[in-house]
Amino acid sequence: MAVLLRPHAEARPGEPALTDERGSTTWRDLDARTDRLANALRGLGLGTRDAIAIHSGNRRESFELMAAAGHVGLRYVLVNWHWTADELRYVLADAGVRALFSEDAFGDVARSASEGLDLAARVAFGAETEGFTPYEEFLATGAQEEIAGPVMGFPVFYTSGTTGRPKGVSRKLLDAGAPIETATLVGEVFTEILGIPAGGRSLLVGPAYHSAQWLWSFVFMLVGRSLVMRQSFDPAETLRLIDEHGVTNVHLVPTQFVRLLRLDEETRAAFDGSSLRAVWHGAAPCSPEVKRRMIDWLGPIVHEYYGSTEAAVNSVITAPEWLERPGSVGRPLPTTEVHVLRDDGEPAAPGERGQIYFRYTSGDDVEYWGDADKTRSMHRGDRLFTTGDVGHLDEDGYLYLSDRAIDMIISGGVNIYPAEIEGVLITHPAVRDVAVFGVPDEEFGEQVKAAVELDGGAEPSADLAAELIGHVRAALAGYKAPRSVDFVDRMPRTPTGKLYKRLLRDPYWKDEKQRI
Repeated sequence: MAVLLRPHAEARPGEPALTDERGSTTWRDLDARTDRLANALRGLGLGTRDAIAIHSGNRRESFELMAAAGHVGLRYVLVNWHWTADELRYVLADAGVRALFSEDAFGDVARSASEGLDLAARVAFGAETEGFTPYEEFLATGAQEEIAGPVMGFPVFYTSGTTGRPKGVSRKLLDAGAPIETATLVGEVFTEILGIPAGGRSLLVGPAYHSAQWLWSFVFMLVGRSLVMRQSFDPAETLRLIDEHGVTNVHLVPTQFVRLLRLDEETRAAFDGSSLRAVWHGAAPCSPEVKRRMIDWLGPIVHEYYGSTEAAVNSVITAPEWLERPGSVGRPLPTTEVHVLRDDGEPAAPGERGQIYFRYTSGDDVEYWGDADKTRSMHRGDRLFTTGDVGHLDEDGYLYLSDRAIDMIISGGVNIYPAEIEGVLITHPAVRDVAVFGVPDEEFGEQVKAAVELDGGAEPSADLAAELIGHVRAALAGYKAPRSVDFVDRMPRTPTGKLYKRLLRDPYWKDEKQRI
């Protein structure tokens, strides 16, 4: 039996472990299929630290494959299935991928991206795909026997590539090799920190190639929390799935909160939600007003974490704590030191803004795969590293975020933080999504610009733009109000909620000699 799945297969053999649109897999079957897959992977000649790529939406096969790779010491690269063939080919080559597993829906991209690469196998989930071995046929090549000498494998996440090519993120202690039991230890630590109940059930409605969605689904599955997944997010279906499957925990992003809150009253009133124990959010700033409304609706179970692909989960704050300290992202976890430093490198005083740096208490560190220069650029000499965020600590050690340093607007020598303005604009009923950024200004250097995606039947107009600017002025100091508003058809966000703000901002700066 697979070491990590054995306890659950023995305790609840006939219960669903994985459920997607196409059916369910029991714990007993998941355990058996993981054994076969692990042996099939070794049959390709793959050894510890070799890499495979999983190019798929949220489906049961991809979780079986992660479990198998995680038992035989492989690096498994979780690929963004929105990428073009060129983007995918770059990552396959950069990560040194030896085998590609792709969903049939993305077969054309996968075939083009992998053409000519030295791969031991190309395997397709779902329908037959030209040039790829069917998944079930590949699985059948593995012996139905216990995995000999299991070694912990681990995921490799590639950053979204908002500047240049995406980069693979690696952790030194994992890359050095870890015993298989480490995976259970990690899962148990996080289920305790994040309040995930024993015997609970997770709902996945975001892409598993994102590090947070992977944690809230796969890592919890390894320690016995069954998983219900969907390829994409639909607000009404999300409520139905929670009630139908008795979901206890779900990870959402703020844009999903907004869509849930804007469901019609009849749909919301029909939602029971009594099974829910924890609703976690992160990945993007959340408007305080939106968060209060979610807590009012669901109760004090809407909790927040602060983290990143590079730094994992750094801090958490429960709903009751947040209500006492609105805007905070919580206290750092015991495993992570958080330091706020001024521009001169000295520690910032409580309440004083600075750049946020991290250091792991375990001695672990983060690096970009195959890019020593980029790794050095995010580090100081004392193992402190930064992901570019700006914020402050209060007297009690609670962390507050201002914005990313790259997004800060400097107008007339005054620092303006877009996230604060975005948090106000998103509360206007006509706004579905919003981004605030700086554009050139001859007198002040930069001025505040808002890009707005409208909701419902709202129509772009000069009057609506003036109304939105007034909405900000009513809540914030006048100098923070946008000077102008662009209406866009769709905000350039990734499915994980990350905004490609540069696509909105860069056209305004293309003729400028320097970026202020």
